[in-house]
Amino acid sequence: MSTLLSFTEIVGTGWARAVILAALLVGLWVGLRRAGLDRNDRLLTWLGVALPMLLWLFVVLGLAEGGVFIPGAVRPVPALPIAAMLPVLVALPLLLRSRNIAAALDAVPASWLIGLQAYRVLGGAFLLRWAAGQLPGEFALPAGTGDFLVGLLALPVAFYVHSQTRGGVLAGYAWNALGILDLCVALTMGALTSPGPAQLLAFDHPNAGIGTYPLVMIPAFAVPLSLILHGLSLWQLRRRSGDRAPLSPVPRHGLSAS
Repeated sequence: MSTLLSFTEIVGTGWARAVILAALLVGLWVGLRRAGLDRNDRLLTWLGVALPMLLWLFVVLGLAEGGVFIPGAVRPVPALPIAAMLPVLVALPLLLRSRNIAAALDAVPASWLIGLQAYRVLGGAFLLRWAAGQLPGEFALPAGTGDFLVGLLALPVAFYVHSQTRGGVLAGYAWNALGILDLCVALTMGALTSPGPAQLLAFDHPNAGIGTYPLVMIPAFAVPLSLILHGLSLWQLRRRSGDRAPLSPVPRHGLSAS
């Protein structure tokens, strides 16, 4: 069990982050290129996403290593719920207003954003932690099972969506809904089982470990990233199912909404 825990920590917090971010940024570059943007505009848009994303990662990483997300470390408002929701509230509206991002999404298969979230199987680390007695079952069982299921379904659903049938589009919507529900349940159960004013469950085994590094990188970084990807995937599917014409890129404005 200790070997499995060590493996999931190494993969889930090191290699997986690098692979996920690299896949996202490469996919964005390919989409921008297929959308027909000129080189300068393509570079500005790409940097407009890549630099804030890397800055976000390193800020969260620094805070996590500094113990800021440990329950009770910051008062009166816990830092972890802010880290989980603030990036979604800031980044997703900006991305959804960008004509260049819309053009990039129109230029790539809708299956890409779905298949990418196969990394969610790493949420099974919660189940291993529960089995080792390190996390309460009230949190680990729904969060770990839900994440593993969403990740397991990601590639089959992506292939189905790629078939461009009506059933594939519906499967894409259903998978995104399941993924968002899973994350909402995980965040809710995390709050209800962690030491603090919102704790209503797991008093005999509080969820103190969720705020410690490296496990905290899942709710503090992977969860908001996944929510943003779900939002973009739903937007892309809606544009495809509505038979909207591809957007013309807007030159020299990066993430411009004009």
